[in-house]
This record gives sequence, C-alpha cells and structure tokens, in this order.
Amino acid sequence: MKDMLTIALPKGKLFEDAIPLLQEAGLCTKNLSEDSRKLVIRHEKERLNYIICRPTDIPTFVEYGAADIGIVGKDTIVEQDKDIMELVDLKFGHCRFVVALPETAAKKGRDLTQFNHRRVATKFPKVAESFFAEKGMQVEIIKLHGNIELAPAVGLADMIIDIVSSGRTLKENNLVAVEDIFHATARLIANRVSYRLKHQRIQPVVERIRSLVKDREVTY
Repeated sequence: MKDMLTIALPKGKLFEDAIPLLQEAGLCTKNLSEDSRKLVIRHEKERLNYIICRPTDIPTFVEYGAADIGIVGKDTIVEQDKDIMELVDLKFGHCRFVVALPETAAKKGRDLTQFNHRRVATKFPKVAESFFAEKGMQVEIIKLHGNIELAPAVGLADMIIDIVSSGRTLKENNLVAVEDIFHATARLIANRVSYRLKHQRIQPVVERIRSLVKDREVTY
C-alpha cells in the first residue's frame, strides 16, 4: 500500500529502549517481542509494518527502501556511510569509540604516535582509518567480526578500536581505553525517497519522537 509505513528495528539492546519510545509516539507495537521468531510484524489496520533485523543491516534496509525509517546506532551509521537521512538523536544506547591498549603498554605511555606503523584490530575499519589519518599515522588495520579484545592478547594486534559502554569488557581483558574517538547514541533514520513520498506519514512520527526526547539527557 502506498501509505504503508515500514519501520526497521534492531535486535539486541537497542530494541528494549525503542519499543517504549514508539508506544509513546502513538505507534502500535502489539506483538513486538525480541523473543519472537517473526522477522516481519504486520499491522494492516494501522498501515504499519515492522522489520526486525540485525543492527548492522538496518542502514541497508533503509537505504534500499525495504524500510522507510529505522532505528540504529550512530556508530553503525558512521562506519557504513550509507545514503540515508539521519533525523533524530534518540538519546539512548550510549556508547563510545575508544582506542585501547594492553595495560602493560599503557603504563609506558599513552601517546599513540609511538604506535605508528603498528597493527590495530577493529570491527570498524572506516572509523579507524579516518581516526589515524587525522593523526597523520600509518597503521595496519585488521578487521575482525568479534572478540576484538583477544587480538592484543595473542599478538595479532598492538591495540584495538572498539565501542564500549561501561568499559567492563576492556578491564576483564587487561585493556585500557587511552583515547576517546567519539560518543554515539541511537538515531532515527529514513530512506530519502520515502521521506519525500511518504512525508505526511513520516513527519508526524518524527515530530512526536523529537518532542519526546528533546529534554532527555544521555546517560553516560
């Protein structure tokens, strides 16, 4: 249907915060459960569909128009650099990009220039490349898909770039965050064509959500 609105929601920790916000914004969230095996939830009467998918896939679903709008972390937006519209900072799901060193290396000094021409492991190669380029450093970037903290312990890399919230995982793996790159929160994004063609459906949702989060503070 022409006026059907499709929203992409992320599995995982952002899901729990997204549902109450959508409810407050007046959207039907019936049958939405992270435990459900359904990946598409349809509300024909409300002319509303939900797609439940991995956070890293949401920008792709939105860019290609499979979803009109979506909720995803700023970290994913920056790394993927998709052709999408970023509409609202939702002020939840806070995390930060950090450079982390093994504790033994950090004790000798936190000046990253001493690690020029070294190896860095990360799930975010674009963020890493941009960060070190701004510092005028040349490093070898090794992309991993998980367990980034393991890389220094086994000699795969001298440092890592990763996203952290509490920093507990770093500490448990004898790593120290020595420099923040930037902070990230969840964002409401939109497909460019959908935003134009379905403006009468999308814009009221955007305004309600923007009003709801306007005075909220990001919890660090």
